[in-house]
Parts: sequence; C-alpha cells; structure tokens
Amino acid sequence: MSSLLSDAPSEAIKVDVWSDIACPWCFIGKRKFEAAVASSGIPVEVEYHSFELSPGTPAEFAGSHDEFLAAHLGVSLEQAAAMGERVTGLAAAVGLHYDYAKLQTTNTVLGHQAIHYAKARGMQAQMKERLMKAYFEEGRHVGRIADVADLAAEIGLDREDVVRSLSADEHLAAVRADVAQAGELGIRGVPFFVLDGKYGISGAQESAIFANALQQVAAERASDPANEAVS
Repeated sequence: MSSLLSDAPSEAIKVDVWSDIACPWCFIGKRKFEAAVASSGIPVEVEYHSFELSPGTPAEFAGSHDEFLAAHLGVSLEQAAAMGERVTGLAAAVGLHYDYAKLQTTNTVLGHQAIHYAKARGMQAQMKERLMKAYFEEGRHVGRIADVADLAAEIGLDREDVVRSLSADEHLAAVRADVAQAGELGIRGVPFFVLDGKYGISGAQESAIFANALQQVAAERASDPANEAVS
C-alpha cells in the first residue's frame, strides 16, 4: 500500500474507488473487494469516483470490441481477442459473465454523470453496479441518454429527471473534478482504492490483500488514542 493524504476517522472505513464503467478489471476488482469486506466483517463506506480510460471513444462505435481494443492498444485482432478471452476467464472466477461478442463499445461520460446523479439520491452503488453489468454482461448501450435513463429507471430512479439531468450535463463538472483529483493523487490506472484517505491500492488485487489492508486500517484505528477519546 502507498501512503496518501489522511482524513478524519469515522466508524466505518471510508473507501474511495476510482474506476471506469468500461474497465473490465474494475468490475473484477469490485467483486474481489466486496468479497474482502464480507470475509473481514469490517464496515466500510464506499464512494465511487469517475475515471475515463479512453475519453476520446465515440458514443457510437461501429466495430467490434476486438477491433476497438486492437486500434486502441496497437495490437493485432488476434491479440485483442486473446486478451478478451483471458479477462473473461478471470471474470468468471469471481462470478461475472463477460460477453464481448455483444459488448457495445462507447464513451462512458454519460454513465459517470448518472452515477453522480444517483449518488445525490443515495443510490450510487446501485447505479454503478447496474451500468457495469449492463455493459459487460448484457450487451446494453451505456453511452446514450435514453439507454442510461432506462437503466437508471430499473433501479428506481426517475427516468424523466435522469434524461433532464444528462441532457443538461448537470453532473459533468463533478465527473471532471473526479478525473482531476485522480491526476493530483498520481492515479494513472484503475481500479484504484483509497482506504481511510491514506492507503492506496492499485489494481484488481486478490481479496486477501484487500482484507489485510482493511484489517490494518481497523487495527490502527483501534490503537489510536484519538479514536478512543471520541468513542
């Protein structure tokens, strides 16, 4: 873990997560972190932050995911397909069922705005999960206002108001602020987890690593006289 700026402690461990909806490792890392929380029994408060791996991606990409990946990474179609097969296997190991044949490559900025919209209404986690599942497992489009609003409505948000918000770019500044903060913290890739405002974990690490980090933070809090004085 790398040390980062610390915030004031609270009962639950605050975990800030930078990730992108279209990042396969982010969904895998999400599942591994969730497993760590479940196994450790340590209460956490998770807040998701926007990160765009490929902000130049068009909302409508006519080609296949393999074609996009090959062009984006400068590899052959065969290499791109092999990468997809590998990550699909790793996703399956944590209960995810990626379907790259159906995946619709798109820009994720509208999805990130929807996550901020949901956050303001106490439903950020549900929106994040719904978008990633729709993208990787269901072949749903997450780069058009109408489609994102449909997904938001599925978790109980007001579809008409989501359309209004996305049409006005109501939360675009918040998305940009998240991306800027990532840059200030030196985050260059995602997923990136910040525990208790001071420990950074990069990548879709194994659940045991996340669990150990949570236990370390909990132990530090328990031994901090300042925390004892507050409790």
